[in-house]
Amino acid sequence: MKCLKKPELVLGPYKITPYREEDIFKIMKWRNEQIDILRQNHLLTEEEQKNYYQNFVLPTFYEEKPKQILFSYLFNNECIGYGGLTNIDWYNKRAELSFLVETKRSQINEIYSEDFTSFLKLIYQVTFNDIQLNRLFSETYEFRKFHITILEKNGFKLEGILREHVFFKNKFINSLIHSILKSEYEKNFKE
Repeated sequence: MKCLKKPELVLGPYKITPYREEDIFKIMKWRNEQIDILRQNHLLTEEEQKNYYQNFVLPTFYEEKPKQILFSYLFNNECIGYGGLTNIDWYNKRAELSFLVETKRSQINEIYSEDFTSFLKLIYQVTFNDIQLNRLFSETYEFRKFHITILEKNGFKLEGILREHVFFKNKFINSLIHSILKSEYEKNFKE
């Protein structure tokens, strides 16, 4: 990726590497299985997934300031998920966090906590050290209590609630906005 000094980062058995084409159908499967937690309103097809990779992911590898930076997320060199930075605003130095892990791993709290925490440590390095952004934020549906707990344990602060922001299972639900600032990362998490 042109915009990164180090396109791959490693933390113990975990690694992030630029979003690999070989992972797109696994990721599509996991997205479809976990559609309820994503801002995705229909099941993805293989054709849609291929087009997305070719037209929206691959071009970002060659851009100085892409709108998104996505990674395949590996554990012992096997893809277990993906994520990165989306909605990057280079002028205002902020981005939105994206993260999804393999469905079975997401259902075991101890594993999910370790996977997500390790991913956050890696993405903090990209966000605050490599591309020098000031703010990383997330939007999470209110029913994802365990996910929210992990965000908050890792320095994200609740900024607000988007009331009845999403239509979910025939009712409106809230979305929670969290963020972490570069100064907070440097004070509490920088190694």
